Amino acid sequence: MYTEQVSTDNIVSAFIYFVSAVSVLFVVIGLGLIDSGLARKKNVLHTWVQKFVACLLGGAGMGVCGYAIWQWQFYTAFGVDGALKQALSDWWLGSHAVTTASVMLDPKTVPEADVQQVFVVFFITFAMATIGLIHSGTIERIKSAPLYTMAFIAGLIFCPLAGYLTWGPVSPLTNLGLHDFEGVLPLYVFAGTWSLIVAWRLGPRAGVFSPDPLGLKPGASNYASVALGAFFIMVAVPLVAIGSTWIAPGKGVSGISMTQSGIGIILVNVFCALLGGGIAGAIVACLTKEPVWVFFGPVAGAVMCGTLFDIGTSLQCILFGMGGPIVAMLTSRLISLLKIDEPKVVPLGLGPGAVGAILVGFVHWGKATAGFPDLTGEFAPGHAHITPLLQLEGVLAVMALAMVPALLICLVFEKTSGLRISRQCEVDGMDVTYWSKNAEEITAK
Repeated sequence: MYTEQVSTDNIVSAFIYFVSAVSVLFVVIGLGLIDSGLARKKNVLHTWVQKFVACLLGGAGMGVCGYAIWQWQFYTAFGVDGALKQALSDWWLGSHAVTTASVMLDPKTVPEADVQQVFVVFFITFAMATIGLIHSGTIERIKSAPLYTMAFIAGLIFCPLAGYLTWGPVSPLTNLGLHDFEGVLPLYVFAGTWSLIVAWRLGPRAGVFSPDPLGLKPGASNYASVALGAFFIMVAVPLVAIGSTWIAPGKGVSGISMTQSGIGIILVNVFCALLGGGIAGAIVACLTKEPVWVFFGPVAGAVMCGTLFDIGTSLQCILFGMGGPIVAMLTSRLISLLKIDEPKVVPLGLGPGAVGAILVGFVHWGKATAGFPDLTGEFAPGHAHITPLLQLEGVLAVMALAMVPALLICLVFEKTSGLRISRQCEVDGMDVTYWSKNAEEITAK
């Protein structure tokens, strides 16, 4: 038995990451509350059903081998022969490293086993949040079959690849100088791009851009639900941020890209972003007469600062945070001009996420990043440097990674069983259409 695997330091670290992993589910809950609050009453039940099932399928897809794909970067950096094959062998869901108690695993081959096993869960919940965001961009009009297909395929292949490319100290793009912290690129930019493509192919909901013959139009049914959903996300953000760190007991704390930081600094920066975004969101709401920006403001601020939390200052995070709702509102106006009906994920995720990531390249131009302790040469700590060009390349790479499969899946379903619900379903409501046994009860509620 390897009792050093269950040392106090290892157990405390595993518990910290466990809290962070589970807290990602608060994002999913928050998204569901926001969606149900902004959906027509006739669609609330099915909106929850779709989100619940889609998130489970996305998490299941990621669980198969998602963490193994992320580990591929480390196997490459440490010179393991057949890096991808070996990573898959060691870290797929049924592997010995995943299914064996940490005390039975040699720390020379599986260091900090409990922490690594917890990270399997972290990646599963991360995929669930990504799919939750994608679903939020499609509510009230997508059929379940294409949504569930997207969820599983994205979780199985494309979410892990986005993480492998951009998130980690020795990932291919990080190793060139790309900087991310809270998974802004593989989460918000990826989901925002996927949602943009699907929303475009689905077309707008009835009554969004022009009057509907039957008077149908989307509208908020419960702003209290929206406010509660935003609060859940605000609670999740600082906890998720702690999961984006490297904690070395007795040595220090680094961001996921091996940039020197600290838990206290990260938490201060997170709350500065939330406060800055909240204040700016309230101002935007007053100017536009759209109360939803009061609740979206802190979320947009946090997304705008997601690449900055580990290396930024409190003043930078306040300013970035205040810019979040402005970028989100402008993004919303832009896609409305293009007649794309997607008022949440693209404005809050893609817009602030991409702009914030690129701005970090200017604000922290030349800052050392990437690498791993004890390695030398091309993987030595701090060998790469942040630049605006690499930040832009990272954004564009993730957008392409999401755009192509999203479009292909949409086209396949458009040519076969259909992507969008029928006109009659939209008129009657998805709850009654799909859950007719409870039609009278649903209608009454």
